Amino acid sequence: MKTIEIDEVRRLSLLYPEVHEHVDGFGHISFRVKDKPFVIIGEALSIKTLPSTQEILLEQPGYTKAPYIGRHGWVLVEIEEVGWQTIEGLIRNGYLIVAPKRLLDTVRMRG
Repeated sequence: MKTIEIDEVRRLSLLYPEVHEHVDGFGHISFRVKDKPFVIIGEALSIKTLPSTQEILLEQPGYTKAPYIGRHGWVLVEIEEVGWQTIEGLIRNGYLIVAPKRLLDTVRMRG
């Protein structure tokens, strides 16, 4: 991914409470809340979704099932295909899936 794209994903991911950035031994960047990832940047952008949402997304252009973690609802997203507004919504939903319940109301009240 391009640096400018990584910076934008970082900005969108860090908007949420208690999110931290983690870089693993392979250089993959993930954004986590309570050590649960909801966005992973490796060679591509992966975002956590519900399995039912994943099924719908996989029928559209710009999405593929993420290798290894796809069985848990993760999708690879092609930024150019889906656009930043969609990515922003996917990141928000990914956060809401993994965040502790005490943080959910804070995020939902922000709209």
